[in-house]
Amino acid sequence: MSAPVLVTFSGEFRPSTGSMEAWNAAYVRVEDYLRAHRVHNRLHQSRLIQEILERAARRHLAQPETHPTTLAAEETEALMDAWFGAVLSSQNVPPERRAIEGRVALMLCDGSEKWPYAFLDDKDIPADFRAALEASSMQAGPDMVVSSMVPRPIDLGPITEAAGDTLERFERWPILRALLLWLMFAGALAGIFYATR
Repeated sequence: MSAPVLVTFSGEFRPSTGSMEAWNAAYVRVEDYLRAHRVHNRLHQSRLIQEILERAARRHLAQPETHPTTLAAEETEALMDAWFGAVLSSQNVPPERRAIEGRVALMLCDGSEKWPYAFLDDKDIPADFRAALEASSMQAGPDMVVSSMVPRPIDLGPITEAAGDTLERFERWPILRALLLWLMFAGALAGIFYATR
């Protein structure tokens, strides 16, 4: 009995392991992930999805117990990490942070919109796209400095003082408070009555 083989020819993707529902779910997951990175160009998106699913299908031959969606997500992450590592290799960034800073730089320079075919393309990365990514990468800000702030009394102004005095008077004279509440209630009823006429 021969081992299962992944069949890909002329743009077709036919994995020999896993169900079609599982591979469709993997397709949707990768498509959503690319769309989250603003890859909206359908041709480029389709090419990337097929490449990622083919890589996941090759791994699925060796690991049939792992769900295709999991493998596709891992392959997408690995592809992005490798691509950002290659593009931002000249930056003084630790390898474990390159993918994070690369994603931020991609969003800041709007790379997926301005260079729709360049993202995750290892063959031809335009020089201006690479320069925009490198210019948009994060730089650490100044170190934190301890400072002291002295508390000051809050000046709320004369209006709040007048409102506070009025509320204190209403607290001392409950009959005046009840009269004011009844007047407000009567005014609201009169307003509703005249508004509906």
